[in-house]
Amino acid sequence: MNHIPVLISDLGIILAAAGLTTLLFKWLKQPLVLGYIIAGFLTGPHFTLFPNVADVKNINIWAEIGIIFLLFGLGLEFSFKKLIKVGGTAAITALVGVSTTVIAGYLIGSLLHWSAMDSLFMGGILGISSTAIIIRAFDELGLKTRRFAGIVTGVLVIEDLVAVLLLVLLSTVAVSQSFSGMAMLESLLKLGFFLMLWFLSGVFIIPSFLKRTHKLMNDETLLIVSLALCLIMVMLASKAGFSAALGAFIMGSLLSETFQGARIEHLLTPIRDFFSAIFFVSVGMLIDPKLIAEHYLPIALGVGVLLISKPFFATLGTLISGQPLKTSVRAGMSLSQIGEFSFIIATLGTSLKVTSPFLYPIAVAISVITAFTSPYMIRLSDPVQAYLTKTLPASWMTRLNQYASGAQSIRTVSDWRLLLRNYLLNIAVYSVLLLSIIFLTRRYLQPVLAGYRWGTAVTILAGSLLMTPFLWALAVRRSRHAAFGKLWLKRRFRGPLILLDALRILVAMFFVGMLVAQLLSPFMALIIPVVIIVLLAVFSKSIQTFYTRIETRFISNLNQKELMEQERRRPELAPWDAHISLFEVTAETPLIGRPLIELQLREQYGVNITMIERGSRMIVPPERSEKIYPGDILSVIGTDEQLDRFRQSLVPAGPIPSISKKLQRQEVVLRKLSLLHSSQLLGKSIRESALRERTRGIVVGIERDGARILNPDSGFRFAADDIVWIVGNARRLQVLLQEEQPVAH
Repeated sequence: MNHIPVLISDLGIILAAAGLTTLLFKWLKQPLVLGYIIAGFLTGPHFTLFPNVADVKNINIWAEIGIIFLLFGLGLEFSFKKLIKVGGTAAITALVGVSTTVIAGYLIGSLLHWSAMDSLFMGGILGISSTAIIIRAFDELGLKTRRFAGIVTGVLVIEDLVAVLLLVLLSTVAVSQSFSGMAMLESLLKLGFFLMLWFLSGVFIIPSFLKRTHKLMNDETLLIVSLALCLIMVMLASKAGFSAALGAFIMGSLLSETFQGARIEHLLTPIRDFFSAIFFVSVGMLIDPKLIAEHYLPIALGVGVLLISKPFFATLGTLISGQPLKTSVRAGMSLSQIGEFSFIIATLGTSLKVTSPFLYPIAVAISVITAFTSPYMIRLSDPVQAYLTKTLPASWMTRLNQYASGAQSIRTVSDWRLLLRNYLLNIAVYSVLLLSIIFLTRRYLQPVLAGYRWGTAVTILAGSLLMTPFLWALAVRRSRHAAFGKLWLKRRFRGPLILLDALRILVAMFFVGMLVAQLLSPFMALIIPVVIIVLLAVFSKSIQTFYTRIETRFISNLNQKELMEQERRRPELAPWDAHISLFEVTAETPLIGRPLIELQLREQYGVNITMIERGSRMIVPPERSEKIYPGDILSVIGTDEQLDRFRQSLVPAGPIPSISKKLQRQEVVLRKLSLLHSSQLLGKSIRESALRERTRGIVVGIERDGARILNPDSGFRFAADDIVWIVGNARRLQVLLQEEQPVAH
């Protein structure tokens, strides 16, 4: 007689219960996660009415796999570039909301005389909102397009990253059993080092690999390769002393930046859903009704924190960031629940055996209650905002409105701040790369060559050669940042700028000395770095060529997804048929003597006058108050139809037969600018961007999401992936295009 393995029968029970409960919850229009949790409770050891799972330990193994794929899926939705787009409002709201909620959770534990570890994990559990529940609520309530919904989405992105940091910090505290500030700082520095290393190496390798093999990748192969990359990063993270979940999250976020990211996410969905279901079912299995009844007080306090404290502080954070009261209240009250990451944090405490058994059921009970209340909290935001508007003193409301309007204004960033930020970023990036090379050289190369006569010399030489392009970029490469050029023109700043360059050289010498000191004497660690820096300067051109290839590949990979999407969309668009034509104004032209603002040529004909040639003068671009006179040569941009209509208004004027020599020297051209996520123009209006002054031209069109916006208003704001068409001076446009390229300085 054949016996079914216990694991298979357990999975059958779990999936049957999960299927039935999720069907019921879909019919009730409730989150499926709650259905999985209830399915776990019904099949767990604390509920015996139905057949239950015989071996919970085996299911816990599947649950750990479920956490890996759940975090892998969240990483695919995360994307490091989203952090750049969320803006200050989301960052401030998230940090204020999470920090105060974590503190409130810790205080609850302290008030109830829990252990420090239970209190700390309670704070972590309450700190992170549920992305799935919030997005679903916005969908059902039709609020996804509202301004506050965009802020909340940004907050969720920040909270996902904070949750990953919490996992690392809580693991460190749990293992060390202490709250040492130095241990925490060491963990944060270690995390920052590995995150940057994985990001830099991942962006350099993975997109290139997927691009070169994409013709060999059918769905099956791509799925296998993606899972392999995920598990490899899981192993690397574990080797580095981090959780498996962190490795899965990092690999997901790296793959999301590739042009295959959306396809991988689609292929992974069934696997992620399967293992995620098992994970949430295992969460439900640990629900003990007796423990919940016994600990009703912390459950009530936790729900109170999420329904009162977190909305209050999240609203306060949004107000601090400069948003109006209405937007702030709506955003704050949307963040009143916990979800996926809270369960993972609770699971971490259980797996490390540092939290009490009652903490897990408390987390589940709080999650279930706040999942049901979440839509009602969002609906209540408008009445709460109306009540606050009526009850707050008029002077308070005036100050809040003034503060919000003042915070929305554009603030200029000093050249020094831009330059220092650029220098610090470069030093951090190159330091991570150089330290990694030193570690690999000492760990793997030096032991292999140690037994040979010239082993030490070869080790130093090989390590130095590997470090060469990054040492050159750190110490020798001249800064191409625009702020550096502006500051250098002022004599009083040249001394500090020279000191900054000297600091870069000293940092580079320090890393060379670090490698040499571990293999030779301290004296040689002082001499060899000087020699290497001199050689870097002598062979600068050759090294620059090699480094440029590395940098170009990195930048291309970093923006691979955007570039591929632009190429994919381009065939769907008709060719841009606007072009420049020249018209001569005669004495009979009815436009004579009238300012451009009065003529309203854009409104009437859809054309723009980009330049007026008046005798020996070139007016580029003409002001709205500029008048047209006989003999003027107008440089006009528009489509064929628009130019035909404009020409008819100039009768008997018409296109002049040839371009004047002066106009040829001016080189007024039509150029397009693709705005990537690193563009400095994002979020700015056409007027605020000062493109008119910078290019001596005008913005004549914008392509966005497959649609074209001709002659956009000066208040139009740029967004990522916009294609901006500008008519202006060729040389100035070339400078703008170079500045907008995402090149590290």
